[in-house]
Amino acid sequence: MTSVALGIPSVRTRPIAERRKSRQIMVGSVPVGGDAPVSVQSMTTTLTADVNATLQQIAELTASGCQIVRVAVPSQDDAEALPIIARKSQIPVIADIHFQPKYVFAAIEAGCAAVRVNPGNIKKFDDKVGEIAKAAADHGVPIRIGVNAGSLDPRLLQKYGKATPEALVESALWECSLFEEHGFRDIKISVKHNDPVVMVQAYRLLAQRCDYPLHLGVTEAGPAFQGTIKSAVAFGALLSEGIGDTIRVSLSAPPVEEVKVGAAILESLNLRERGLEIVSCPSCGRAQVDVYTLAEQVQAGLAGLKIPLRVAVMGCVVNGPGEAREADLGVASGNGKGQIFVKGEVIKTVPESQIVETLIEEALRMAEEMGVEIDLDDEDAPGPEVVVR
Repeated sequence: MTSVALGIPSVRTRPIAERRKSRQIMVGSVPVGGDAPVSVQSMTTTLTADVNATLQQIAELTASGCQIVRVAVPSQDDAEALPIIARKSQIPVIADIHFQPKYVFAAIEAGCAAVRVNPGNIKKFDDKVGEIAKAAADHGVPIRIGVNAGSLDPRLLQKYGKATPEALVESALWECSLFEEHGFRDIKISVKHNDPVVMVQAYRLLAQRCDYPLHLGVTEAGPAFQGTIKSAVAFGALLSEGIGDTIRVSLSAPPVEEVKVGAAILESLNLRERGLEIVSCPSCGRAQVDVYTLAEQVQAGLAGLKIPLRVAVMGCVVNGPGEAREADLGVASGNGKGQIFVKGEVIKTVPESQIVETLIEEALRMAEEMGVEIDLDDEDAPGPEVVVR
């Protein structure tokens, strides 16, 4: 009987939706909006005035795949640290400004790639908009109008009763209009809410009413698990409609975790090239091997392998051979042994005790054939994406 090599399709899956047409701005070296890829952002948790600690965290975020980083500037000491941070950071730095207009000018002069202002707490800024617009235009620095449900302008809370989608959008567009009066349109907008449903509704409404690039975020999303679910649901809904130009996953967790989740969301929607992905079954009464342990061991063994490789770890004869055949590398396990597939072909059958070792060896061989540098000792590298079938 002749075997048919199916293998993984050679044509890359299309993105989930056509992108909303927005104007493009430059945040330092990173284009945002237009036809630019959706970028991943995060925010440092260090005191910005502690330059060494902040630069160290920015370096860690950069290594994890972060493309734009925001730093808080609540004090004069923080503002004075910006020139060094902006100069030494490997990725564009956005200054996060609340309450004090003077820090906006300091951030622009310091060489920050952008400045974020919050319409809900910048009443003092209203008579400074012209000066800010001129300074930002002169230095080529875009402004992010960042509306948050938790700090909405009291006038809008009184008008709408609470932070509704309409209230969030009105706040953002009002602030934009103040800058537009001075001919400044180098703007991106966010309208964040802790409720994914309200957040999605707000961004849909905003997308209909302007062509500015949009920064997506579920604010105060919560601890890692809850925040990941909220962000994935909200971002998935909007990005599947082509809405969103840059994202930040807000977690009560180290910022590197935010970047990992954000990158994984984009990869899952084919908005970013997939990296190492492990496909494994959830296990059931049909499984004849310990799929949980196998998948965890393969994941641990390949963490840090930076190649676009799909590895299937399957535990029964129903879906196992099909999933393993469609992956770049896979195993269909059962009866104490596993059939090893490479690009749709069975290359060998090994005892269960050798499955993990064999998969890792084959993955490394494939990486070498692709000319990819191998570094499996990088503890800070994002692990492979795991998909349970």
